[in-house]
Amino acid sequence: MNFSIFQNKRVFLTGHTGFKGSWLAVWLHRLGAEVYGYSQPPPTEPSNYVLSRIRETLAGETSGDIRDRMRLHEALAAAAPDVVFHLAAQPLVRESYARPFDTFDVNVMGTASVLDAVRDLGRPCAVICITTDKCYENREQVWGYRECDPMGGHDPYSASKGAAELLISSYRRSFFASTRLAQHGVQLASARAGNVIGGGDWAKDRIVTDMVTALHERRPVPVRNPHAIRPWQHVLEPLSGYLTLAAAMLEKPDAAWSSAWNFGPVSGTELPVGELVSAFTKAWGSGTWEDLSGVDQPHEASILRLSIEKAGWELGWRPRWSCGEMIQRTANWYRQALCEGADARSLCEADIDAYSEESHL
Repeated sequence: MNFSIFQNKRVFLTGHTGFKGSWLAVWLHRLGAEVYGYSQPPPTEPSNYVLSRIRETLAGETSGDIRDRMRLHEALAAAAPDVVFHLAAQPLVRESYARPFDTFDVNVMGTASVLDAVRDLGRPCAVICITTDKCYENREQVWGYRECDPMGGHDPYSASKGAAELLISSYRRSFFASTRLAQHGVQLASARAGNVIGGGDWAKDRIVTDMVTALHERRPVPVRNPHAIRPWQHVLEPLSGYLTLAAAMLEKPDAAWSSAWNFGPVSGTELPVGELVSAFTKAWGSGTWEDLSGVDQPHEASILRLSIEKAGWELGWRPRWSCGEMIQRTANWYRQALCEGADARSLCEADIDAYSEESHL
């Protein structure tokens, strides 16, 4: 897919102050898009938003909560976007146990607020709502979940994302029906990625944050669920999927794009958490980890895999970086940023350029 189609396109991006959102803002800026960000202040300190000077990449920015319907409507109308990427969310499983109501409110009603603003926009646009691989009813099965599998979720975070998927489907059928695409011009898709890692993530209770913090402080990495298997992928992998889907929508508007899409790693490359940590400490050059699985912890799934055949067949999308390269690049980003004082934006851009060159984007 040729990403040159984003040149001079107006893109409305929610959650641009977060981990994935900040990387997407940098990539879109390099593609020549006019990016309009809508988000609350960065959720962590430090943050990639600040370190990579994301504000400089934006054509416009609104600080606000996606549940603030009037403010969101005004910002979206002013941006008059060709593309909407909705990434703003409460993204943490363990945090959802502490704040279940807020998690459902942000992830479900916040998504409703975004889609209602799109409905009132009254202009053609491509809309991609980002949910998660955890939206599926997890049966601890060994094969990957497909887009047609039931929604579910044991913990509040997973359930809220499953509920958001149902909401997206309802809006698609009720207001953006494929049979009326010529009339409303809105293509609405949802995207489900795996467990994303990469430079610039400092979110609490995320494994990379735990690893980098512990290794930088020269203490063992705490690992809560070393045997849990996850579909790990570098942040640029799902972002390339979102961009590929949006480019298809822009290049050839079609009702076929308005559905759910998985963007995960190649089947069979999923890793237990313990193996990921061991590989990361090796890439870092030193470090050990300690098993905390005996400590009482909130429930988290023991195995999770995604089927990505649909994206491969219909979009021609596939992951590019191996587990080894994903881990090495992530370790290099943090080591250069923390230990060598390298510029965070330059590190992000270097990874984007390397990924784009290998993918012929």
